[in-house]
Amino acid sequence: MPNWSVSVSTNSEPTTTGKADQAEQPAGSGPGFSLRKVPFWAQIVAGLVLGVLLGWLARSQDISWLYSTLDHIGGIFVQLLKLAVAPLVFFAILVSITNLRKVNNAARLASRTLLWFLITSLIAVVIGIVIGLLTNPGSGTGLTPKDGGKPEGSGSWIDFLTGIVPTDVITPFTELNVLQIVFLAAVAGIAALKLGDRAAPVLALSESVLELLQKALWWVIRLAPLGTVGLIGTAIAGYGWDLLGDYATFTADVYIGCALVLFGVYPLLLVTVAKVSPLQFFKGAWPAIQLAFVSRSSVGTMPVTVRVTERLGVPKEYTSFAVPFGATTKMDGCAAIYPSLAAIFIAEIFNVQLGIQDYLLIAFVSVVGSAATAGLTGATVMLTLTLSTLGLPLEGVGLLLAIDPILDMMRTATNVAGQALVPVIVAAREKILDHDKYNSASASPIDEPEPEPEPTAKNAVPVAA
Repeated sequence: MPNWSVSVSTNSEPTTTGKADQAEQPAGSGPGFSLRKVPFWAQIVAGLVLGVLLGWLARSQDISWLYSTLDHIGGIFVQLLKLAVAPLVFFAILVSITNLRKVNNAARLASRTLLWFLITSLIAVVIGIVIGLLTNPGSGTGLTPKDGGKPEGSGSWIDFLTGIVPTDVITPFTELNVLQIVFLAAVAGIAALKLGDRAAPVLALSESVLELLQKALWWVIRLAPLGTVGLIGTAIAGYGWDLLGDYATFTADVYIGCALVLFGVYPLLLVTVAKVSPLQFFKGAWPAIQLAFVSRSSVGTMPVTVRVTERLGVPKEYTSFAVPFGATTKMDGCAAIYPSLAAIFIAEIFNVQLGIQDYLLIAFVSVVGSAATAGLTGATVMLTLTLSTLGLPLEGVGLLLAIDPILDMMRTATNVAGQALVPVIVAAREKILDHDKYNSASASPIDEPEPEPEPTAKNAVPVAA
């Protein structure tokens, strides 16, 4: 995997900090404030605060040009993330599948990964249903069915199943149908494994293209603080705080549900199943979690998720499979907690009584259909899939579109944390987790270079027993 340093230094030789060197520095390059010296997490927080202030100012003073500027800044940032999604997903899945050939018991690792994806999704959806039943998020909101509206696109099981196989190899990339891209990449990866050495040139090219894409995406990620200003500012300026009043219970439910999974279920699994420190996990995974909260894109965060998962001691060969796979299918926030709460919310608005069989269907859809979310911003397709399965009116989706950006931040942070969690659990269970690396993982800023370890017997490619 590439080193994610973004250092712009052109001097490859080590330098000293003596007086002679200081004397040679041009004016303005000496000690003082530099944006690069500010930790990335602090830049993100500053972007959040500035975005809230500018959004409030634009709304309270009715400054249209400021709102338009914030909207364009946030829109360009999201568009840059989406620009890399199609090729990144294709080559990441293809390379990740072929990388499994470097690890013994690859089929066992893949099946265990999928199993833990399903287990954690089931736990998450149960938490969402329980919270919804206890709080009745749709009651007392003042909203009516007339406030809703059908989404431009919807999802159904027929669309989901038939939509997996594309009609051609171009359309999935032009229309950004991530599920079909995953299908094409999986077929190509499996075919490459079957061809063996004859596919080596294609694999070498794919790995180089993937590194190129990840490097380019890393430049976009460095713009996250600026993108944060635009995205948060637009949400505040466009929706204001009044909107939160009608959706207060629902918003709190989503955040509480995600928090219970993120800071309750995940640490419990780390302690009981992986037998490692939860605090150390969050310490190492924090750069990916915070970026996911801002970018609202699991796929856009994927390069950072890969890096922090490796930093937590998961072998690269397994990480390069599990994380891209999870970025397109592992969605505890968007595909488990959110649709379960949204279904209850919409049922209450439309005065539809849900029975036990409906809650079982919600759980089934959340566990099996999570790939429909495809790691992009928003979870509308997954929600429409859930509503159509339950027979609830799709107009209910329109009730939640306005509040969706605020909810999506917490949902995506939960998604990404789970995408790093499962590889740690599986690696620990299969005894291929490097506990020394795990215990020494730090929450260092993601722009700090981390040198590759020298190849020794201890850190040679680990394999499952």
